[in-house]
Amino acid sequence: MNPMRIAVTGSTGLIGAALTRSLRADGHDVVRLVRRQPRAADEVAWDPRRQKVDAAGLVGCDAVVHLAGAGVGARRWTEAYKREIRDSRVLGTAAIAEAIASLDTPPRVFVCGSAVGFYGDTGDRPVDESAPPGTGFLPRMCVDWEEAAHPAAEAGVRTVFARTGLVVAREGGAWGRLFPIFRLGLGGRLGDGRQYWSFISLHDHVAALRHLIDTEDLSGPVNLTAPEPVTNREVTAAMGRVLRRPALFAVPAPALRIALGEMAGDVLGSQRVLPRRLLDSGFSFAFPAIDEAIRAAARG
Repeated sequence: MNPMRIAVTGSTGLIGAALTRSLRADGHDVVRLVRRQPRAADEVAWDPRRQKVDAAGLVGCDAVVHLAGAGVGARRWTEAYKREIRDSRVLGTAAIAEAIASLDTPPRVFVCGSAVGFYGDTGDRPVDESAPPGTGFLPRMCVDWEEAAHPAAEAGVRTVFARTGLVVAREGGAWGRLFPIFRLGLGGRLGDGRQYWSFISLHDHVAALRHLIDTEDLSGPVNLTAPEPVTNREVTAAMGRVLRRPALFAVPAPALRIALGEMAGDVLGSQRVLPRRLLDSGFSFAFPAIDEAIRAAARG
């Protein structure tokens, strides 16, 4: 495939940094959108809060991958931080989408981050991209997040929503917090452990994003999760096996609610999300099982 020019937001985050490395390793030209004065030739300024983008920096891009957003689990969910979580995604997406739509020759594809939080708590029921949104803060936010990309789609740009699950990685995200705890032998299930976790290895996540860029007949929502979601109890057992540490502890649900507040509902909630459209489009997972994904993350 010929080298492409690809713009990426969130390029310093866990997924964005890995995607940028992968693209550059294959000879693609990556433009990074930064929320400060650009200091290098590959940087373009944007301000998601003020909905400003230096659209000139997107000229000539074949694709835009939008991954920026405040960390959902970075802080306790106060009303102020919930606004920050939402605004960082909705306002940022609207700004990028409008900048794309303003170009005389827009990119061929806009890959916009989203999340399996769209579906809410699904219990034991498996869901794919055909399922409606759930109820609560995260589903409402995901709906608004995806709707904010409308200007790009209206301009004729193929727009894909990467509904991401829990990324298994040592360097960051939810699993970045789990690894040191389990290495100390302090890991254990959360609540009763029966809630489903829809996971994906960092390697597969990056490969899936690149698949979305390259697959011309894919648009709309695509779940980026491994084919077989597992329960938190199964995650706990797998972490213990792979790291060879006991996983005897458990955090009771009431303690989580005290410690995490409203966010505990999502930690204890169950999401059994299947990647139907990804599989139907021919994508092949390198690490489809939880033990494999954890081993890959542990190796770094």
